[in-house]
Order: sequence, then C-alpha cells, then structure tokens
Amino acid sequence: MLLFLKSISFRSFNHQDFKNNNSSCKELTTTSSSSSLSSSCISLTVWRKSLIFSCKGFTVIGSDGNLVYRVDNYSGRRDQTILMDASGKPILTICRHKKLRIVDNNWFIYEGEVLGDHDYKASSLRKKPIFCVKKQMKILHSNINVLAHVYYHGTSSNKTYSYIIEGSYANRTCKVLDAKSRNVVAEIRKKQAVIGGVTFGLEVFVLIVMPGFDSGFAMAMVLLLDQMFS
Repeated sequence: MLLFLKSISFRSFNHQDFKNNNSSCKELTTTSSSSSLSSSCISLTVWRKSLIFSCKGFTVIGSDGNLVYRVDNYSGRRDQTILMDASGKPILTICRHKKLRIVDNNWFIYEGEVLGDHDYKASSLRKKPIFCVKKQMKILHSNINVLAHVYYHGTSSNKTYSYIIEGSYANRTCKVLDAKSRNVVAEIRKKQAVIGGVTFGLEVFVLIVMPGFDSGFAMAMVLLLDQMFS
C-alpha cells in the first residue's frame, strides 16, 4: 500500500483549480522543511493508517513519494496523539482537556512531546500549550457548517479565536480559515484519481496548505478533526 501511495502522491491530484487562484502552488517534498512556513502552497497525501503493524495512526507522503509525517499510536489512547516527522522525532502533541478527570470539548496542542495525564493545570506546570481547539457544539449554534475554533496560547477564555474550521470531516471536505481575513489557510479534500478505475474512499485524502501556514500545524488540525468526528 505504501508503494501505491508513493506512486499516486505526485500524479493523482489535479491542482488546476487551485492554480487558478494561486499560481505559486506546489507540492511538499522531503527536501523542504516538514514543519516550516512555505512561500508556495503545498499538498500532502494523507493515509489514515500507521505503517507499523497492529498500530493505529497516520502516514503522510510528500510529492517525491517519501514519508513526511507519521502518527503511531501504540497505546490506542484517543486523548493523546503525537505528530512525528519522518525520522520519528515528535513535532506536536495533541491532548484532550481533562477537568477533574472528565474530558470536555477542548483540545490542547503542545510543541514537542508531552507525557502523562493531561489535566490542564498539571500539564501547564511542565509545558504550556501553544493552541487550544474548541469543538463546536451544534445544538448551541446556528451555523452548523462550523466544526471548531482555534485559539492562540492554549486558552479559549478570551473568546477571540484565531482560526475557524468549517465543512465536513466525514466527507473529507474541510477548510481552516483565518478568523480576521476569512482566507483559507489549509484545506482537506478527497483524493481524486487521474487514472480511471481507482477509488480512494475516505482513508486516503489530500491536505493542502496555503503559503505562510505551517504544514505541521495543518496536519495537527487533521488529527484533531479525526478525534472529534471519527
């Protein structure tokens, strides 16, 4: 399956409609920094499966067919996910917020790796989160297209979010938008085959990252949506 993903990662996605809006669009290769700001938009092939046998996770392939990101969830815990680069170095840790050992609708994103029970106060003594992502409760809001809000500095108490996530993760059609400008900074799309007869379903899809937005953080949004809506 990995060889198949490598072969399709650079030939099966049609960028023409994206190029109409952004002439500098390109795909991310492993010669680029896997967690850096790019001057051009990039695309990644995301496979919702770990390369390690009997281990849940994700595999992310660049346009050169090489591994860019990986998630290998050995413990099977859904309240903690570690995004790694191709070598296995932790880039970001995604933790679901716990208060009095009860989970709620907030997730924290930390730089590097964070271990242990992720009660907010206990975690903050070791390392402070860089982002907080709050799942939208459909019953409380009229805009059912909104999936989540993203807040800087690991808190949603100030009610001023930096990014908003809209769409449907179940259908693999999501957009991450800048809260002020409403510009799309990242997008999840279904994988479209150039060669007829190939269907990818929901397990293989495309992550597109706009210029100036961090591709590692964009992949963290994918992991969060998977936790929220899978």
